[in-house]
Amino acid sequence: MAAISPDIRLGEVAANVARIADALAGAGSDGARLIVLPELATSGYVFHDAAEVAAAAVTRDDPLWRELSATLPAGAVAVVGYAERDGTAVYNTAAVLTRDARIGDYRKAHLWGGEAALFTPGERAGEVYDTPIGRLAVAICYDNEFPEVPRRLALAGADLLALPVNWPLVPRPAGERPPEVIQAMAAARSSRLATVIADRRGSERGVAWTGGTSVIDEDGWPAAEGAGAETAFATLSLRPAGDKSLPPHNDLFADRRPDLYS
Repeated sequence: MAAISPDIRLGEVAANVARIADALAGAGSDGARLIVLPELATSGYVFHDAAEVAAAAVTRDDPLWRELSATLPAGAVAVVGYAERDGTAVYNTAAVLTRDARIGDYRKAHLWGGEAALFTPGERAGEVYDTPIGRLAVAICYDNEFPEVPRRLALAGADLLALPVNWPLVPRPAGERPPEVIQAMAAARSSRLATVIADRRGSERGVAWTGGTSVIDEDGWPAAEGAGAETAFATLSLRPAGDKSLPPHNDLFADRRPDLYS
């Protein structure tokens, strides 16, 4: 698993795509089977208005996707955030790619802050795709702060979760991890759902990024943390599909009592 945060610059789509292509090629040559890039990786994030977003948005059939797919080795999967133009609407979207196929595009459902004035919300709270590495769930940033989302994806049969994000830096006590990482750790543990997070680093238009790029294992522990670096890379051994057992007596999903939760 590789979570990568290349140097992303606002509005510089062609240059961003070139840096993303280099990152994908490098991670693929290092043996990564899943490579996750940040939210809105092709465009940047801190837009002043809808016109700026529209200028940096691309369609699903843009030639840039063939360029990025061509960098991937056979059997690898990439998740890349982008501003998607579809008619007059623009979505905050993540593309799921292999060398030979475009597996899907997930549109962010929960829009954060000023995003609501720039993007149309998606109609699914995360999505699960069949890929060469298993059933891959995809959500974007603020989606994961709703506990229902990663749990829904795990119940839908996801083997792991790809989470492109742009986390603005917020205050926290000395020595603590970012709160968003703690939330992701808790969600991973509560559903035994390994999670690969690609966050921004540095700053953009005065917004400092958290640099929370991480690979979190099924028990909720960080197997790798970027801590502001470009890449977090870890090898994970995942449970067999659908296995939520907690030996010797329990099963995380079979023990649920949904009749008591409403």
